[in-house]
Amino acid sequence: MQILARLCISADGYVTTPDGWPPQVLDPVHGPGSHGVADFLQTVEAAVMGRTTFEPALTTDRWPWPGLQVFVLGSKRPEGTPDDVVFDDDPVRLLDRMRAANRGGDVHLIGGPSTIETFRALGVLDKLELVVLPFLVGSGMRLTDALSTSTGLDFESSRALAGGSVEIVYRVRPGTDPGLPLK
Repeated sequence: MQILARLCISADGYVTTPDGWPPQVLDPVHGPGSHGVADFLQTVEAAVMGRTTFEPALTTDRWPWPGLQVFVLGSKRPEGTPDDVVFDDDPVRLLDRMRAANRGGDVHLIGGPSTIETFRALGVLDKLELVVLPFLVGSGMRLTDALSTSTGLDFESSRALAGGSVEIVYRVRPGTDPGLPLK
C-alpha cells in the first residue's frame, strides 16, 4: 500500500480558489477523470482526507469516491455520513484502520496542506503529485510558501495533460526527518 497525495495547483501556487474550492473547478476541461485522475485512480482502492474536504461531498448529487473505501481524519462525524465511511480523530489509529482494511491497492490522500503534512510527518506519504493548471486564481490557500530541499522530495516524472496542465510527481525520500515541516 502506497499513500499518494495528488492535487491540482494553480500556476500562481494556490490549491484552492478564494472561496475554498479546488482550483480545477475553474478549468474548462474539468470533469470526471480529467487532469489525469482517471489514470491515477487505476491503482487506488481507498481515499483518506480531512473533515473539511469530506463535508462538501454530503451535499452533492454524485458521491465523489464511488467504489473506494473512504477514511476521514476528523473528530466529528457529520450527519448524513454513509455508515461505511471510517472516521477517526487520531491519524495513527486511522492509518492502522486503513492498513487493516487494505487489499493491496494504493490510498489517495485527498486534502489540504495540513492533512498532507499530517501524513508526511508520520513518514507514510510515498508520493506528492501536483497538477499545475494553466491559469491564475489570485488568492486562496497555498500548498506551501517555501519548500526546502530538506523536506525530502525527489523529482520523479512530469507529463503534459490535456488542456495545458502539467503533472509533476515527487517521491518522498525514505528516511526523511518527518519532523521537518512541508511549509
